[in-house]
Amino acid sequence: MHALINRCSLLVLSLMLLGFADGRVQAAELPDFKSIVRQNTPAVVKILVEFEPGNESYHSQIPEIPEYLRRFFEGQGGAPQQLPRQGMGSGFIISEDGYIVTNNHVVAGADQIIVRLTDRAEFEADIIGLDERSDLALLKVDADDLPAVKLGRPQELDVGEWVLAIGSPFGLDYSVTAGIVSAKGRSLPTESGENYVPFIQTDVAINPGNSGGPLFNLAGEVVGVNSQIFTRSGGSIGLSFAIPVSVVTNVVEQLRDTGRVTRGWLGVTIQDVDKVLAESLGLDRPKGALIVQLQPGGPADEGGLESGDVITRFDGKDILTSSELPHAVGLVRPDTEVKVELVRNGRNKTLRMAVGALEAGERASVAAVAPEADTGASLGLVVEEVTEQLQTRWGISGGVLVTEVVSESPADEAGVRSGDVITLLAGSPVTSVESFLRAVEDLEPGKSVPVRLIRRGAPLFLGLKPE
Repeated sequence: MHALINRCSLLVLSLMLLGFADGRVQAAELPDFKSIVRQNTPAVVKILVEFEPGNESYHSQIPEIPEYLRRFFEGQGGAPQQLPRQGMGSGFIISEDGYIVTNNHVVAGADQIIVRLTDRAEFEADIIGLDERSDLALLKVDADDLPAVKLGRPQELDVGEWVLAIGSPFGLDYSVTAGIVSAKGRSLPTESGENYVPFIQTDVAINPGNSGGPLFNLAGEVVGVNSQIFTRSGGSIGLSFAIPVSVVTNVVEQLRDTGRVTRGWLGVTIQDVDKVLAESLGLDRPKGALIVQLQPGGPADEGGLESGDVITRFDGKDILTSSELPHAVGLVRPDTEVKVELVRNGRNKTLRMAVGALEAGERASVAAVAPEADTGASLGLVVEEVTEQLQTRWGISGGVLVTEVVSESPADEAGVRSGDVITLLAGSPVTSVESFLRAVEDLEPGKSVPVRLIRRGAPLFLGLKPE
């Protein structure tokens, strides 16, 4: 009996030792951030900014973004009006001669910018250039032989990969937090609809004061610039967003050379493709960016693109959703010829076209139009001619105005609304009630076709599937 107990005890002890050994193996496989922190912290800086009283730029320095997205700049907005307002953020040195990257919203409108290093040395910084669209800024201090970070390669960053942030959250200098990449290519359009940054989403704890700080991979390379958080309380809930290094490299190079940023531009309005639209457009599944409207004389118009085309690949990059097209276009240098793969009337087609230029102060004409959840199209409609006044107001020629949607009809269930103007049906231009009726007669029951309409002045494609 004692022998059996001893054998059982030895077995339990052996299993425990194996468990501890396995735990040590697992622990050994976890990342060691110490070397990354030692090597890169000297190149991370704290940025102190001051705004003079009455400087309206201070109040408008953070661009309009959805309420649930916060850019983490920490400012002391409660100071008396007659005293200078102060704020702070983070940044990092990219060259030994003193070039520093941070967020645009950290320094925009500042009257004085002080950069503080880990050894407490301070330098007054000059703004080389600002880019509000990417929320990036390039600064310069008068110093040499400074420690600098190494920029990584964006294509080598994978979802699930460990990443590390260094910054000054809530004024706590050079704090280090770590997490993983949750997703890549996140689309976070501004209130104006611009969408030029394919954000990196992470679960790294980011808070006010981290703004403009670097995001490192395990090789100690900068893969992003921390810029926004998803929050309802103002603090981190595990959803942070960083500007990818591909955008940083492009913007910094232009700011250093010219002090401003010029982006690629097509001159189109686009939307996503849903299941019904995919069927009507001859796609095997929902994908691509559907061109709803072209700016007359714009690069897309001149390059041979047409309304109703679905761009599935641009300059070698697959376009799965409409939000991915502005990301790809914005990184292309103006006047560069690119290959565009698309689907037109159910057939694959390849074009080569020159990308135009969108200057820093111009309004973007490449915009993603997200169809509402209840949009769709079918018959069961009462239509009439469009008045000249409405045509002038919306900049259209012809079309038919939907005056009534029959209750419980396919159109009603799909979400066609009274007041919509139909301009294209199954590839046939609709210029009058007569042309609309001819197009309806040619429809094949049960087969989806695309219909283009104008809703409150905005163009939109829907999938039409008559009974």
